[in-house]
Amino acid sequence: MAKRDYYDVLGVNKNASEDEIKKAYRKMAMKYHPDKNQGDKAAEEKFKEAAEAYDVLGNANKKQKYDQFGHAGFSAGGGGGHGDFSSMDDIFSAFGDIFGGGGFGGGSGRGGRRVNRGSNLRIKVKLDLNEILNGVEKKIKVNKYVSCVPCKGTGAQNGSGFSNCNTCRGTGQVTRVVQTMLGQMQTASTCPSCGGEGQIIKEKCKSCYGDGIVKGEEVISINIPAGVAEGMQLSMQGKGNAAARGGVPGDLLIVVEEAEHPTLKRDGNNLLYNLFISVPEVILGTSAEINTLDGKAKIKIEPGTQSGKVLRLRGKGLPNINGYEKGDLLVNVNVWTPQTLNKEEKQLLEKLRDSENFKPNPSQKERGFFSRMKEYFE
Repeated sequence: MAKRDYYDVLGVNKNASEDEIKKAYRKMAMKYHPDKNQGDKAAEEKFKEAAEAYDVLGNANKKQKYDQFGHAGFSAGGGGGHGDFSSMDDIFSAFGDIFGGGGFGGGSGRGGRRVNRGSNLRIKVKLDLNEILNGVEKKIKVNKYVSCVPCKGTGAQNGSGFSNCNTCRGTGQVTRVVQTMLGQMQTASTCPSCGGEGQIIKEKCKSCYGDGIVKGEEVISINIPAGVAEGMQLSMQGKGNAAARGGVPGDLLIVVEEAEHPTLKRDGNNLLYNLFISVPEVILGTSAEINTLDGKAKIKIEPGTQSGKVLRLRGKGLPNINGYEKGDLLVNVNVWTPQTLNKEEKQLLEKLRDSENFKPNPSQKERGFFSRMKEYFE
């Protein structure tokens, strides 16, 4: 496959200046960078194609040769060679000055300086079902790294300030020139003297020893929405550990734990309740009052209700965290069978034992356990 014209690849004309060519290549590189296009082979090829074009047009000698002979000037035996990169590492190492030391984004600030970032914190918050029903605001005391008060987070004692790093001259990076088959290449790496910050503290703070942060605590107000569930994780940006010397603080990650309710069990957004009633009540019919999360509810038990029947109270469950719909409260009717009887009770039941009305005669629907389960999940 014939190679595309390098000027067309970068979208510049033949009279473009060195800065224009560099700017065009950087734009292409950022657009097709593998970190932004993971798994996209087409983007990877365009990225390599742009790097190859810049390898030639970004070098005055190679550019002159290309303008005179085109691609033929770099064919086998033509001398010089051009960027036939076998891997992304080749490109990053060759153009470290373009990519700020090989990274993309990389946490660097302007001019390649590194920006400190505080670490994230993870805490657990236990909620009961009533708090999950309505949402709640919790005030939590969090042990964390906070900004040093005496130096105001700068790490410098009494406002002594900073001076530019002599090693990198304030850029946060050191560069070196290496000789390769493609000619001289410039690479950049984090400055070992200042750690990439570009500055050196003149006199370190005696409280934080120049870090700008100390161990402390903060009371944080957390608004937890209704409908959260066990294991869900919420995030509060900037509420994690403070960063060294005025950097960007980390995030606070809140993991939800659900406290057990004495009578209700959660199943998704539905609530389950076990109701126990006596044999006479289920035969004659009765009413029962149960406690829901938002008050008491009275339900009617029809005469002849079978044990295991599920009664549904619509909208008495928990809200969906992504909407306004609520689950239901499912009441499972359980007939309580007495375990001890007195003489009179036994005699009464002996009389009823042979009664036709007391002999099991379930309907087809009542006979099927799986039918009941299907109805439960509908």
